[in-house]
Amino acid sequence: MLPVKKKLFTIDSMTIKELEAQLLALTPTEKAQANTWQGISKTPGVCGGDACIRQTRIPVWVLESFRRLGMNESRLLDNYPTLTATDLANAWAYAAVVPDEIEIAIRENDEADAILDTPENIK
Repeated sequence: MLPVKKKLFTIDSMTIKELEAQLLALTPTEKAQANTWQGISKTPGVCGGDACIRQTRIPVWVLESFRRLGMNESRLLDNYPTLTATDLANAWAYAAVVPDEIEIAIRENDEADAILDTPENIK
């Protein structure tokens, strides 16, 4: 007989806030077991393996970075017409659960931009 996996949480009629609270309460081990994110995928060789919105090359960290800069969801959806409100909700939930991963990606991008913006690289 195969072992039965413990169900970590249900999503049936949960609000985003309820889902986010449950995700934040997971232990690191449980987070690793629940590494299947609805609408979020990581593909080696695509966007450096960063978490992206399903079937796109739009990294979650990019959306979170724009949100931190004050861009509201309506403007994000206008700028990324292939995204839906559900995509953004999935991105926000993912970013809330793995803030270190998102922070590192944003910092690495900012550092790369700073290098590219030096006088010797601008011609």
